[in-house]
Amino acid sequence: MTATATLKIWRGSSRQHGEWQIHEVPFEPGQSVLDGLRWLRANKDPTLAIRFSCINANACKECMIQVDGETVYACTARLEPRDMTLAPLPNKRLIRDLVTEIAPPSERFSPP
Repeated sequence: MTATATLKIWRGSSRQHGEWQIHEVPFEPGQSVLDGLRWLRANKDPTLAIRFSCINANACKECMIQVDGETVYACTARLEPRDMTLAPLPNKRLIRDLVTEIAPPSERFSPP
């Protein structure tokens, strides 16, 4: 029997008008939460909005989310073979699903 992680994920573009969705993803020891989210996007739901830029020498800090109420980097938080709740950062403007505005206002692009 293959072990699975059950991910309860916030979906929507508003904190008031969204829903929790539950997905099972295959679990292997050593996987990160980001590995599980990337598997989910590639194999079950390509519409899931997540942010990551791991190609930038692990210095991006773009994958911050809440896992079971704790703020973590999805790339370093360990996936576990149990129920896990994944939510966007509560103190940032929600863009969609697990993606929030992370750049400080002074660093955001403003078209002329």
